[in-house]
Amino acid sequence: MKNGWYILLVLCLLNLYCLTCAAVTDVDTLQVYEPSELDLRLLDYTLSWVDTSACTEGYVIADLPDSVYIERLCALPCIVEMPYNAVVKGFIEAYLHRSKKQVARMRRLGDTYFPMFEETLMRYGLPLELKYLPIIESGLNVQARSHAGAAGLWQFMPQTAKNSGLEVNSLVDERLDPYKSTDAACRFFESLYAIYGDWNLAIAAYNCGPGNVNKAIHRAGGQRDFWQIYSFLPRETRSYLPIFVAANYVFTYADEHNICPAEPILPLAIDTIVVTRRLHLLQVAEKLDIPMNTLRKLNPQYTMDILPGGKDYTLCVPAEKAGAYICNEDSILSYRRDSLIEQRRATIDLAQRTAQNGGYTVNGVTYYKIKKGDTLSGIAKKFHCSVGQLQRWNGLKGSSIREGKTLKILR
Repeated sequence: MKNGWYILLVLCLLNLYCLTCAAVTDVDTLQVYEPSELDLRLLDYTLSWVDTSACTEGYVIADLPDSVYIERLCALPCIVEMPYNAVVKGFIEAYLHRSKKQVARMRRLGDTYFPMFEETLMRYGLPLELKYLPIIESGLNVQARSHAGAAGLWQFMPQTAKNSGLEVNSLVDERLDPYKSTDAACRFFESLYAIYGDWNLAIAAYNCGPGNVNKAIHRAGGQRDFWQIYSFLPRETRSYLPIFVAANYVFTYADEHNICPAEPILPLAIDTIVVTRRLHLLQVAEKLDIPMNTLRKLNPQYTMDILPGGKDYTLCVPAEKAGAYICNEDSILSYRRDSLIEQRRATIDLAQRTAQNGGYTVNGVTYYKIKKGDTLSGIAKKFHCSVGQLQRWNGLKGSSIREGKTLKILR
């Protein structure tokens, strides 16, 4: 019985291996594919958000035969199909040759974000390889904003974010919150997979929307395979899945291509604190001696550096500072509160308008509308001031005045 189960297990593994590699194009029939200028512009546009100033050019990228790419893609422990063809090869080489500094930078950023992505994906029972989608969406730049208005690691549009339960207003943009936006993205993927039952189509729908994928399926005669509806999808979406496969390859095998991680960018150890009262990041920065730039990178969702309070908000700080915040929370919350937090007026009295000598007074300033027959000297006498004062208060150079004009009297 034990041997029987062993043979069955081997057969299942072989079947899984064949399914994983089912979409691999025959090496002998591979055509040379050069990503179009538009494809490369789309890739470069995302990677332009990646700061490479800390990276070096000292990497040697080795060209490999197609058989090695195929073998390595088939070896990936993935649920999502990772096929190899000329289109995928073109984007693998684009990453390796055009964007190696960005890859080095994103490898280091991945030290911060990938564990959190994986934890959330596992909680929802989703494929862990989806953690590489933010590489395509935002270049792992949590503050990335597109010309269309999408923002954050997962590039949510404002209305899609609100529909997913994210807060988007003048003070808070939770699309920029790595934790909450990742949770929202996982829930969105869950719903897309429920529609299609196919991860390739779900990934395509994440990029262009279910409506466009449904149209492509209809135009392809009901085919429900990404590569069969490929030519009916929007141009950007046609590149999206191949770039996703290429990203999985490049970030899994970066060491084999001599692409080392860049220098550390964010603190690797981060702790979160729940804050319910209104708080300015500068209060935390100055009291705990944390660079303001670091706090902004860790809390990009607070677009004006203010946690609004009134409900639970999450504050991220370097792990070694979390204890100090908890022990000194009251003093932090009261520090410079008048200038940073309480500067907004809760109530405002309306200006009172009172009549005076044919004019009216508001906030201590009297206004008089010139009537027919008025003279500057007569108005000065009426309001107990000099002609020179009236000229100075109203920018007049002579004594000529015009009916209907309003004069200011500042006494």
